[in-house]
Amino acid sequence: MAGSTQRRAVPVKAWAAAGVGLVLLGTIAAWFFLGREVSPPCNGLAEDASVQKSVGVDVHPGMNCTALGEAIAKATAGSEPGRHTQAQAQAMKDVLFALGSGQSKKLDLDPALRVPLATALADYAPDLHEMLAGLDSEYVLKAGQDTPPWEVGGIYHMSVHNTVFRKTLRAVAEDPQAYALLRMAETRTAAERLAAVPEDATGTELSLPPTKNARALGILNGIADAATHGKDKDQARAWRAAVLNNLLDGQASPKSDQDPHAAHLTTAWLQNLKNASEEERFDRLRTQGVDMARTWSQDRKMDEQTQQGLLAKVEGSALSAYREIKP
Repeated sequence: MAGSTQRRAVPVKAWAAAGVGLVLLGTIAAWFFLGREVSPPCNGLAEDASVQKSVGVDVHPGMNCTALGEAIAKATAGSEPGRHTQAQAQAMKDVLFALGSGQSKKLDLDPALRVPLATALADYAPDLHEMLAGLDSEYVLKAGQDTPPWEVGGIYHMSVHNTVFRKTLRAVAEDPQAYALLRMAETRTAAERLAAVPEDATGTELSLPPTKNARALGILNGIADAATHGKDKDQARAWRAAVLNNLLDGQASPKSDQDPHAAHLTTAWLQNLKNASEEERFDRLRTQGVDMARTWSQDRKMDEQTQQGLLAKVEGSALSAYREIKP
């Protein structure tokens, strides 16, 4: 009888071990399918209460992502680029926080939302410039989700946390047309900042605008590398070619009444980019901050010693910013 009991115990142990294994497999499967972060349609924007409230009645659960992108661009756009009401700026801020405040380090943005969001952000070019550069204390202090847009001279401005902004920007830039829209918006703003420097400026008043421009453009250089990171050579080459095509054929340049000196700086930079060989163009894009500062300093007939010292600072500013972003 004892021998019979011992023989029956073996299959009982085997079944017990098999049961434990099945439980473990079930746990792993549940973690894989339920525990991983799965993005809802349109990145959940249509279901977000703050977005529904600020973007308006056009937003509702289950809507098409293309229609959602159009609704966001419409609700956030000002009467002209850079001029927004409090409601428009709040809508832009709510969308950015809804997208970029999650715990994951990377945002996989629905492709249909990339160009509309870039279009919306480009309409906030002065705010885009300040958030890229990250040097204005007001934009840092008022970046909180519960801090409303603020008014200066009848125009409302908005800011978001740096982590939210950069994560969203990286996701938007996956589309080369979207990246070109952002790059062109920053180009025009950079030119305007240079054109506004007084003729008799010295010291920081002279050096801050070009070094700040270079920092903003350096961040965008890093965003470009992040957009092509993980792609094969052909895919990366195609992305860069599409960016350059959008910049040079004017698709990325919205109509704007730009100061004549600023317009000259923008046009001169685009012409220099166009004059470069196809193999060199994207590298010239990376040196944009220095190239624009050089043209500007030459227009001002700056003495060589001052110019060389300034350009060294500009180059260092761009490189430092790029290193913050590069993948």
